[in-house]
Amino acid sequence: MIYRACISLFLGVCLTVQLATAEEPDAKAEPFRTAKRLIEEQVESGLVGAAAFLVAHNGKIAVEQGFGHLSRKPGAKSCRSDSVFLVASISKPVTALAVMKLVEQGRVTLDASAQKHLPELTADGCERITVRNLLSHTSGLPDMLPKNVELRKRQAPLKEFVLETFRTPLLFPPGTHVSYQSAGILLAAEIVERVSGMPLDRFLQREVFGPLGMKHSSMGIGKRKIEETVQCDLPARGELRMQDSDASWNWNSPYWRRLGAPWGGMHSTVGDINRLLQAMLDGKRPVLKPELAESMIANQNAQLDKPWGLGWALGENALYDGAPARVFGHIGATGTLCWADPNRKLAFVLFTNRPLDNDPSQLLRQVAKAVSDAVGQ
Repeated sequence: MIYRACISLFLGVCLTVQLATAEEPDAKAEPFRTAKRLIEEQVESGLVGAAAFLVAHNGKIAVEQGFGHLSRKPGAKSCRSDSVFLVASISKPVTALAVMKLVEQGRVTLDASAQKHLPELTADGCERITVRNLLSHTSGLPDMLPKNVELRKRQAPLKEFVLETFRTPLLFPPGTHVSYQSAGILLAAEIVERVSGMPLDRFLQREVFGPLGMKHSSMGIGKRKIEETVQCDLPARGELRMQDSDASWNWNSPYWRRLGAPWGGMHSTVGDINRLLQAMLDGKRPVLKPELAESMIANQNAQLDKPWGLGWALGENALYDGAPARVFGHIGATGTLCWADPNRKLAFVLFTNRPLDNDPSQLLRQVAKAVSDAVGQ
């Protein structure tokens, strides 16, 4: 029988471990000591205010820990391994999975024109965009819309983002290049809602989160209070710079947390994301038929300049230095990373509150490489 314990350390680090039985020695976490120390050093220095970390090997959790506090305010609660984070772009493969459920049901075809479901998509060249293009970052749509910040500042609903996407010129003819595009994932989510007749979050709860037991996940914050979740540090540089004065629309605002942006608004825990990764690794594929699940983690862009799956990032060195080509996963701008290696049955999830744009050291990739090195080939 396995028990969970929370051990408060002197430096404000909350550590959650699985206490071992005689058959399951606690030493299984020992190979990941270097990875854990990298996180601890950044929390102790104050560069990272909160983190949660999980590694699973051969379907069993080897380490699961929380570090720091939910916010940088005095007296904030400790961050635990089951604390909820805004996971940013890890939302994208989850949105893609919703589309694939409709493909499985015969209600959506990957190589059909997106216009079949979105007749308003009439900008020049958009008739060539397929559903597959939306999921593999080959649609020609931009990452963020030209009016992205303007829309956020006036707290526009998602439908306005969709309408603005319909009017946005393509950067290149669909299917000819690979260019990361949140706007394409937004349109994929719009297809899910129109075909299923229900909001994306409700569809995900019924078809993905519920079946996988992802009890702490939602697209948007759901019924939680923001202060019950980890508070993000704000990006000080990059395309989407934010300040505390942007309190009406930044990552910690009620507007953004409730919006449920399908490209970056999901809330989850490291344990729930591990359940998602295990579903993709599991030959039984409890959410999706095996051949469709396999297609999600297979390169869709073989003739183009960058590999990508259906929603999932993949390819050599894509998620950490030395990553094999078959490793799939995703990174999030709020400071999150998850990946899985089908060959080694190895799954990795690390959430922090430090934005990617504030981290020249690339902590997420460092820890990921340390975990990979610890397991070996």
